[in-house]
Amino acid sequence: MTHLLALDQGTTSSRAIVFSLSGNVLATAQQEFTQHYPKPGWVEHNAEEIWQSQLAVTREAMRRANLAATDIASIGITNQRETTILWERGTGKPVSRAIVWQDRRTAGLCDKLKAAGHERIVREKTGLVLDPYFSATKLNWLLRDDALRSRAEAGELCFGTVDSWLIYNFTAGQVHATDVTNAARTLLLNIHTLQWDEELLKIFGIPRALLPQVKPSSGVFAMTDAGMLSGEIPIAGVAGDQQSALFGQACFKPGMAKNTYGTGSFVVMNTGDTVPAIADGASDDGRIGSGVLCTVAWQIGDAKPCYALEASIFITGAAVQWLRDGLGLIKTAAEVEDLAASVPDSGGVYFVPALAGLGSPHWDASARGTIVGITRGTTAAHLARATLEAIAYQVRDGIDAMKAESGIELRELRVDGGAAINNMLMQFQADMLNTPVIRPKVTETTALGAAYLAGLGVGVLNQNEIESHWQLGQRFEPTMDAKQRDTLHHDWTRAVARASHWIDDESAH
Repeated sequence: MTHLLALDQGTTSSRAIVFSLSGNVLATAQQEFTQHYPKPGWVEHNAEEIWQSQLAVTREAMRRANLAATDIASIGITNQRETTILWERGTGKPVSRAIVWQDRRTAGLCDKLKAAGHERIVREKTGLVLDPYFSATKLNWLLRDDALRSRAEAGELCFGTVDSWLIYNFTAGQVHATDVTNAARTLLLNIHTLQWDEELLKIFGIPRALLPQVKPSSGVFAMTDAGMLSGEIPIAGVAGDQQSALFGQACFKPGMAKNTYGTGSFVVMNTGDTVPAIADGASDDGRIGSGVLCTVAWQIGDAKPCYALEASIFITGAAVQWLRDGLGLIKTAAEVEDLAASVPDSGGVYFVPALAGLGSPHWDASARGTIVGITRGTTAAHLARATLEAIAYQVRDGIDAMKAESGIELRELRVDGGAAINNMLMQFQADMLNTPVIRPKVTETTALGAAYLAGLGVGVLNQNEIESHWQLGQRFEPTMDAKQRDTLHHDWTRAVARASHWIDDESAH
């Protein structure tokens, strides 16, 4: 039992990776699944397809590594967060499609809750903001159906984020549980007590009978059903993808931070075992500080939880996918670097990729994608470069807000995710932050974090060993002069202002 199996269930694909105890990748399998966009601003997944794809890649990764269940010490699960699934407790059948974290259909409900004065209490208890991003309003939307609400109140239905859905299925319906990091993204968990909160349940109209049991991120959740993987394996590590990446990057000390460049980008900073002061209140006008979130980073067994600040940026890698799928400017996402590098700069073009509104630090559900500065000389290469630069600008905005709230100066930014292999983007990111950007040798840090949590959960690893496994791959030092950096960012800020508050209240709903 010298192997760890990480299940990485993401927004566009399901993956499984077999790791050695030292963190080396031994085998991997991946399968994309269908994205559904039934209306503008709506994003859905088929929960059954998520499950079947995850099961298939799990079996395939084990086959490629030539491993039996008895060879695997434990399973770690990491997942797209906030995505909301509702299913029948008895049959395991979903009652609707999953509502994905990117979905904006509940913007109107969030506005009503803000108008009713609930923002402050939500902020104080959850560390989050009232935004369609999180699970509670999505679940409320599903329960607008009176028949479903009655069944929910009767205990006939289960709510879960993707981790809960996978645990339920891997245990053949025997275990309905989640971990503190995923629970902390629902707007229903009090992050001070780590318990579902009665006042929050009342605000969002959620029956308690729906909710999974909340457990630490590391520790044995359950054993897989023997029929799933030809033998029982303990599920001993669970964390939302961004917290898992923070753990996989060995950001164990307060002030250490990472950014994951995926569909969106998520900057997370370890703040230690006390809830940052930002979670304790909102401004009188309802605006929440500088727009960064407080969240639970992880909890190891019965130890105190570790907390974090987070800047959640909705669209970064997805903007490159839009260049490929929506505009046809590139055939593969990997081509964007060469295309962008074929011009010396963006030619004055700025692309604000508010394709699902704006997250941190703006929290503007009514913003929409905007391209400014186009001239007759603008080419596809300029747009490609503007798209990559937009990723770096958004990350800087999030980190600037994080610094303003925490008073912590970032010494370095550890990076991972698909776009972290893009050298041009990493250099521009270092230039925009005026801070070194550090890419590890192993960039599969999201899956690695889940594997490490699972290893800790069954006692085959400790945190000192995990920290010693982290290795530097490449370091990007800032080279841009301050005047150029400030000018570029100033013009980016002007572009963001033009994208903001584009949809009026009625059409946003």
